[in-house]
Amino acid sequence: MPINKDLKKLVRYRMAKTGESYATARMHVLGNKPVPKNYLELAGMSDEAVAKKTGLTWPRWVAELDKVGAAGLLHKDIAKHVDANWPIGGWWAQTVTVGYERIRGLREVGQRRDGKEAGTYDTNKSKTFPVPVSKLYAAFATKRTRERILPGIELTIRTSTIDTTMRISWPGGTSVHLYFTEKGPQKSQVQVQHVGLASKADADAAKRDWHERLIALSRLLAV
Repeated sequence: MPINKDLKKLVRYRMAKTGESYATARMHVLGNKPVPKNYLELAGMSDEAVAKKTGLTWPRWVAELDKVGAAGLLHKDIAKHVDANWPIGGWWAQTVTVGYERIRGLREVGQRRDGKEAGTYDTNKSKTFPVPVSKLYAAFATKRTRERILPGIELTIRTSTIDTTMRISWPGGTSVHLYFTEKGPQKSQVQVQHVGLASKADADAAKRDWHERLIALSRLLAV
């Protein structure tokens, strides 16, 4: 598996640097650090919630990812490993990865680790609506409706998959990713990820803004 190859590279790098045996270097790379007491605050989600969707609590996820030296890997590689080994879906693979990185001190809450947006901040907001997923998706895909939810926002939809996802270029060089999920015949959810924000203060402000926008959307869909 690629993640094991990455682990071996990290171990061999430490061996060359310290002169340790493979077993000793591997032990240090994997580490035996305890989970911090405030891990739930760092992860931003309860053990019950993450276990319900993924089958593992946060301490279990930390143990599983520590085994493969995930703390020494890029975000995308951790997420790929989770997605390849646990059938929980891409969104939850990302959620687990971000939670792990926060618990292990690899990123601040809302901060990105790698890629062209490394060092910037993200914010997430979701809301469930009593409408079919097609109607929820159409609220963002249809310009006339979208302008009622997002008045005065000059945006560009870069890519989209009907009733599933949408990626939007946002003013100021940031991006918004929308994930649509069917919850039943007359129930659906949108998950908003606003990425590339310059500071935690900007991320907090964006979260508040999206909270108000989703409330406005709820009123609009109720008409």
